[in-house]
Amino acid sequence: MSEILVLYYSRGGSVARLARQIARGIGEVEGMQARLRSLPPVAPVTQTATPPEPEDGAPYVEKRDLADCAGLLLGSPTRFGNMAAPMKHFLDTLGAEWASGTLVGKPAAAFTSTATMHGGQESTLLTMLVPLLHHGCVIAGIPFTESALNTTRSGGTPYGASHVAGVADDPELSDDEAQLARALGRRVATLAKRLHA
Repeated sequence: MSEILVLYYSRGGSVARLARQIARGIGEVEGMQARLRSLPPVAPVTQTATPPEPEDGAPYVEKRDLADCAGLLLGSPTRFGNMAAPMKHFLDTLGAEWASGTLVGKPAAAFTSTATMHGGQESTLLTMLVPLLHHGCVIAGIPFTESALNTTRSGGTPYGASHVAGVADDPELSDDEAQLARALGRRVATLAKRLHA
């Protein structure tokens, strides 16, 4: 089976829930499966090392996960219309992978969560897609043929899957958000299957 890497950073659980829905969508494509990986938090000054494995959730990513994958999805909460620091920090360490072309030709997409409807979902998705373009990825979004994109009253954009957590930071996805996350997973997996056939 070919694997699609679903790499995310999640604080309140919303991005992790999107990742699991995306993984379900990937699994709906014959011959494809998801490899869920997470990122540890970062701090300006590190006083204690992060444990080698998180206490719960997906294992931390390793560089070989990028080489092994047939496609890639990046997920991060929004920080002032931008990706969170752990995702940016990780992407900034990929100079060798960029130089060697590790991700060239692989389909890729992004997903995010915000506290408010106008919290910068689309700009955050774009900040994650720009480095993927530099890596030579084939960028995938969600087309308007997905009916939930036309009816959602919460998250979901043509730039990628998203969730509106609200000021209470509710990680529970709406039906439309979950449907669009699965659709994005299916789309990347289907593209990977076609590109690597």
